[in-house]
Amino acid sequence: MLRSAAPPAGPTGLAARSSRALLSPWFRLGLLVALLAGAAATVLAVRPERLLAGGWPPQLSGGAAVVLFAVAYGLCTAAFVPRPILNLAAGALFGSPFGTAAAVAGTVLGSGISFGLGRLLGQDALRPLLRGRWLTAADRQLSRHGFRSMLAIRLFPGVPFAAANYCAAVSRMGWAPFLLATGIGSVPNTAAYVIAGSHASAPTSPAFLAAMAFIGVTGLAAVVVAWRKRGHARA
Repeated sequence: MLRSAAPPAGPTGLAARSSRALLSPWFRLGLLVALLAGAAATVLAVRPERLLAGGWPPQLSGGAAVVLFAVAYGLCTAAFVPRPILNLAAGALFGSPFGTAAAVAGTVLGSGISFGLGRLLGQDALRPLLRGRWLTAADRQLSRHGFRSMLAIRLFPGVPFAAANYCAAVSRMGWAPFLLATGIGSVPNTAAYVIAGSHASAPTSPAFLAAMAFIGVTGLAAVVVAWRKRGHARA
């Protein structure tokens, strides 16, 4: 009787097993958790939002400063720095038009970084855990109607920014719908914060009051929508 060949022994077999272990879904998920924990710890220690708002290099100006700020904004967003603080800093540093452009570009960049990390390191391990009516329905909505779903999430500030990025990464949503919906849907609320930041020195100005009113109305709308969704879910 022919016997199946034994698995290779020695350095070659050990290297193959190590490679499989390193590429396993759960190892990659652990790596993602470690990266996110390290990013959060770095934010707490360094407080980059303070550097962006008050310690921006004075020798930088013009388009180079806007581009560098957008890159720094994206990295800070991926490391869980709250976006409202960064948006206010963008307005204070560059004014409304250029500040909004830098903030939106940074938002898309940070979203892409988070989406890529979640898709590469977390999707394979987490997708088998999507059980239950609510989770499967949310996954189906994001996978089949990615652009429309993400656009609605970005327009209403009730859903945490980072959570939306990683939920979309675990779903089967494509890159293009995710980034396009993020860019379009983030404009209104981002612009409102940037305008508020650019007029922070004049809190009684019409522009500042209008921006704060818009932020308040959208926040209230998000609460109402979440409350109604919760009622429907209970029903």
